[in-house]
Amino acid sequence: MPGNVEFVPLSAETWPLFERLFGPGGVQGGCWCTFFRLANQDYKAAGRDGRKEHIQTEAQDGKPLGLLGIVDGEPLGWVAVSPRKDNPRLVRSRVMASDEPGAVWSVTCFYIHRNGRRRGLATALLRAAVDYAAEQGAESVEGYPVEVGTRSSSDLYHGTIGMFADAGFEVVEKRGLARALVRRRLPVAR
Repeated sequence: MPGNVEFVPLSAETWPLFERLFGPGGVQGGCWCTFFRLANQDYKAAGRDGRKEHIQTEAQDGKPLGLLGIVDGEPLGWVAVSPRKDNPRLVRSRVMASDEPGAVWSVTCFYIHRNGRRRGLATALLRAAVDYAAEQGAESVEGYPVEVGTRSSSDLYHGTIGMFADAGFEVVEKRGLARALVRRRLPVAR
């Protein structure tokens, strides 16, 4: 990663940086990175403004949501990483379902601003996400990446299998032709 890179959790204080990164539309049709955090009917009912309000309220309440990648003072990247239990859609998903017990955290989404792409920012965010989850007491971290070349670029927000493998994740199970459940177990502090 060229430049001065800092990783900061989304919070009430860092909300303006998140808002600047996601822009007025909230990325991906106004998702505001709530797709996995809201049940389907709640996601649809909330609309763009309601989803923004939901994630902002969670940030103000101090919930762990993810990390911003700040490069030379500019927010250029985001990784959603939080306790699995805070992401109700994961339970119902064929691709993302897991029976891993304990304090499991999930990496559900990446967003890299066009000015931050092809610089290694997503990989750096993933490594920072693992460290952050460990600091918060996670026993393992899971991801749901895609196989490069088998899906459209619009699916890359999940990350790639190779990127997760490079960060020490193991493939638990291939899910279909293009997806996988990956996991990295963390040392438990005593």
